[in-house]
Amino acid sequence: MKTDFSGPVNVFRDRRLPEVATPAGYAALIDAYDLAVPVPRILSAIGTKHRIIEHGGWRIFTPRHAPDATLEGHLTFALKNEGLDLAILKRLFLAATENEIAELVRQKPTGLYTRRLWFLYEWLLERQLDLPAADKVSYVDAVDTELQYTASGQNSVRHRVRNNLPGTPGFCPLVFKTPALTQFVAQDLRERARVVVSQVPKDLLARTAAFLLLKDSKSSYVIEGERPPQDRIQRWGRAIGEAGRAALDEAELLRLQRIVIGDERFVKLGFRAEGGFVGEHDRETQRPIPDHISARPEDIDSLVRGLIAFDQAAESELDPVVAAAVLAFGFVYIHPFEDGNGRIHRYLMHHVLARRGFNPAGIHFPVSAAILDKIGEYKEVLESYSNRLLPIVEWEPTPKGNVKALNDTSDFYRFFDATPHSEFLYECVQRTIEQDLPKETRFLRSFDTFRAGVENMIDMPERTLNNLFGFLRQNEGRLSKRARESEFSQLTSDEITRIEELYQTAFVEGSAIPE
Repeated sequence: MKTDFSGPVNVFRDRRLPEVATPAGYAALIDAYDLAVPVPRILSAIGTKHRIIEHGGWRIFTPRHAPDATLEGHLTFALKNEGLDLAILKRLFLAATENEIAELVRQKPTGLYTRRLWFLYEWLLERQLDLPAADKVSYVDAVDTELQYTASGQNSVRHRVRNNLPGTPGFCPLVFKTPALTQFVAQDLRERARVVVSQVPKDLLARTAAFLLLKDSKSSYVIEGERPPQDRIQRWGRAIGEAGRAALDEAELLRLQRIVIGDERFVKLGFRAEGGFVGEHDRETQRPIPDHISARPEDIDSLVRGLIAFDQAAESELDPVVAAAVLAFGFVYIHPFEDGNGRIHRYLMHHVLARRGFNPAGIHFPVSAAILDKIGEYKEVLESYSNRLLPIVEWEPTPKGNVKALNDTSDFYRFFDATPHSEFLYECVQRTIEQDLPKETRFLRSFDTFRAGVENMIDMPERTLNNLFGFLRQNEGRLSKRARESEFSQLTSDEITRIEELYQTAFVEGSAIPE
């Protein structure tokens, strides 16, 4: 087994360095132990200049940061500078001998980094090394709270380590504390949403909430390229409205799939018994061309249990938006169903936000509508991990045009870097609070003003008034010649002029132009 560490390079795993440098930390460990793992978004190397360079997915450190060219040296460098990558650590622990890890601890039994490695080894592999309990030294966090989001933590007396990992060995993606996320958290969007809602009368708020639910449901289907009948959109909207009320478990996920699918004649409901992928088929051969390969069917049960355990553990720990991103994107990467995964994935965002009390009572932010408006960025976020995962999955096509994963990939769905996903979801939530919620409220106020003005002029059934409004909206506030001569031929010229003026006052001058 190769255990030597490379010297300076200008290319690593098809990724070009900004300058010739020596891989360090996780990059060095991946190379030395020939680990088949998704390469981290940001890799580290030691350069020759006396300044740190960040470019093209690389962080080039100065010579004084160079670690010892040993397992301990590069592991310590990784923990100190790169945070935790649990997928790499688990595969490294499996590749190294048990004695190699135990010897690191024996050499430095009170070391901050060796105790963390000892704890992580036993936590990830769920087996103990032949080591006595640590001496009574100060506790150290398993996850560096300066680098990544954590749970509050429970003490592991054996290692003198505070287990502040936000999940379980069954499912524990991690998120880095980037400047963008730090800024989002500091804005306290939860409180900003409450301020917006507190200024809206209850009856108007109820109508706003109903519209936003319908908008989110419709947008979620559109993202999947579907145009279902209105009753299915409304049914899914009602389900979103109940998000967070029931605890997440397997029965709840199966219930949601039944609601989403509706017609089950051509879709097998329940967890997949075969492989799965997202992508296309070759037109001539029908061979799969995957953009993402889903978890193996034999791993789905344990992965779903991990998801559920994470949801329960994260209820009072992680930032709510970060927790929602981790759970929702973890679910969609696993892709446990034949169909319905995308809509349930977005439902889980609502589930976490509602269960954690992030959104005001009775309001569900139209996250899917925000995603639809950012569909290109949404796909990039999904691919931020899928593109790094795909080269690691060994697969073969099946006679039915599906894929069959040949290697053990389960760890890569349990542990991944959900930082881009958290930043994206925060962007969407911020937009719904600062734009969508106030905009819909303004629109309903304006519509009420317009309706009251029309009803003071003429007795008109609600359906007819809604048609009148629709014609005005389509023609920039003017009633078309056809509408004047057909549907509204009984209106006088003076009445039409006054109605158009009402529309102008309510919507254009009031800056609540309807979509």
